[in-house]
Formats: sequence, structure tokens, C-alpha cells
Amino acid sequence: MGRWTTGARQRLQAAALELFAERGYAATTVAAVAARAGLTERTFFRHFPDKREVLFADDQALVEGLLAAVRDAPDPTDAWDAARRALAAMARELEPRREELRRRARVIAADPDLVERDVVKHDRVVTALARAMQEHGADPARAALAAAVAGAVFRVAYQDWLAAPGEDPAAGGLAAHLERTADDLGRSLSPPR
Repeated sequence: MGRWTTGARQRLQAAALELFAERGYAATTVAAVAARAGLTERTFFRHFPDKREVLFADDQALVEGLLAAVRDAPDPTDAWDAARRALAAMARELEPRREELRRRARVIAADPDLVERDVVKHDRVVTALARAMQEHGADPARAALAAAVAGAVFRVAYQDWLAAPGEDPAAGGLAAHLERTADDLGRSLSPPR
């Protein structure tokens, strides 16, 4: 095996997800993941610090996309608009990966340690989003609230999108689920007329 194998990271991620789904997260070793990918354990650890991180390795790229959406917002002091733009950016990034994300969600849901890691990562994303909005002029309290609400909207819409059978064209993709969830939230907070 060559020292720098093309696509090693992606191969390791795909192999890990396959094995976690087949055998369970706890029963899968790094050696088995590396072997399935046709690589060595050393290559695995060159790309990931631990077995759990193979499932969460793309989170930093998503965070960077969120922060870019906040930076590029026409009025970054409008925290809710910036948060919705960040959610739309995340949807564009995730939509093509729906089947992979479904498998990933099942693996995470089946292991309490992975669920905990997922919650911690989610909280870090919300914190980073709030900080980015503050750095671009949004009021700190509004930025924190908008980021927290955006995080909740994302969780609900994401789970709904993953659970939807097939992809009903009328239901739309993740972006449409996010818009509907945000709109539902707005309606639920409006007083009845």
C-alpha cells in the first residue's frame, strides 16, 4: 500500500459506516475499518484521532460553511436572518448525502456514547454560530437566542427529513423542511387571532 492513498479519508469513513451498521459501533474495531477500506490502522489514525471521530469528522467543514453564511449575510446584525442563511447553507451541504446521513443517524442513535458526542458537537456548532453573529455586529443576547433557536429548528427539521419515506417532491429537501419548521415555530409563537 502506498503511503498517500488517494481518497483514504473517504474510504475509511465509508468502511466505518458500513461496519458500524452491520456489526454495531462497539463491536467494530479500528483494525476492521482499516482492513475493509484496504488501508492500515496507521492510516486511520493519520486521518482520525479516534473511532468515534470518523462519524463526526465533517463537522468542522459544516461549521465553516455556517460561519461563511453569517459573514456573507446582507445585514449580519439581523441575527435571525443570519441564522436562517446559515441553516440554508447547511442544507445545501447535507442534502446530497441523505442516505449516508440516515445510516449515520441510526448508528449514532444505537450507542449512548455517540449520542452524547452528537449533542456536544451540536452545542459547539450553536456556540460558534452565536459567536460569529456577535463578531459581525449582532447584539449578543439576540445572537445567542437566534443560534439556539436555529439549532432547535435544525434538529427537528433534520430528523423529519431523515425519517421521511423516499423523497416526496412535494415535501422538498432539507432546505424545505428547515423553512417549514422555522415557519411552524413562528406560527406557534404568534398569538391566535
